[in-house]
Formats: sequence, structure tokens, C-alpha cells
Amino acid sequence: MGVRSNPQTNMPAKDIYHDCVRKALEKDGWTITSDPFKLRWGIRELFVDLGANKLLAAERGEQKIAVEIKSFGSLSQVNDLENALGQYIVYLNILEEIENDRLLYLAIRKSTYQEIFSEPIGNLVIRKNSLRLLIFDTNREEIVQWIN
Repeated sequence: MGVRSNPQTNMPAKDIYHDCVRKALEKDGWTITSDPFKLRWGIRELFVDLGANKLLAAERGEQKIAVEIKSFGSLSQVNDLENALGQYIVYLNILEEIENDRLLYLAIRKSTYQEIFSEPIGNLVIRKNSLRLLIFDTNREEIVQWIN
């Protein structure tokens, strides 16, 4: 999927699961503090363009998170994995520099986790990149698992 944006605001379009993940976080006791969560580095302002991703910032007590949502909706899950990992690493690097008390999570559907992330390539990516996952159920709009 290409980057889509709202021409009036230059904001990226929301991922199809954006509202589902937001509701799941709220059900889990999180307070949404930024929607979207903007990252600035140098002259760049980053958002997650959600036809594939979006950043939400949420605070739960003293714990702060940023969540990038990925739908994995293209014909190639490997391509989706490559794109998600690249964005995750860029956002993680910036967060470590400007707000290192906020943890970054990649939000994916339960079915996506059961498919590509349960395969050897998914296990490798999780292990080698210390990938944090938030796995959600689209029907119940609930978080079913956190992987740190």
C-alpha cells in the first residue's frame, strides 16, 4: 500500500484497524494522550501513515507507550514485514533519543501473528530486533497478548 494522506492537513490516512486498536487500549485501561503521536527529528516530522500504520501514544500510570498499527493487508506478508520492521526501527531510534521512557509497540492482528510472526522468519525478526508486539482481536476489539 502506498502512502495516502489527507490533502487538507497533509496527515497520513488512518490504518483500517486504528479505531479497533484504540478501543482495545482503552478497554485495557490506557488513556490515549496523542492521536497521532508525532515524532520530530531534525527537519522531519514523522507519522505512521495508516493504510498500514499509525502511532498512538498512551499512558497507563507511569508506563508510556507509542503504538504503530500495521494491517499486513498486501499480497506479500514478507513485504509487509519488511516495511513494518523498517518503520519500527526508525521510530524506535528516534524515541530512544527524544523520549526514552516511552516504549514502542507494533500492533498486529491475532491472525497476522499466527501467520508470519509464528514462522521462523517472524521469530527471527522478533528476537534479533527486540520487537515489542501488541496483538489484538479485531472481533472483540481487545488486546489478546503483549510480547516484550
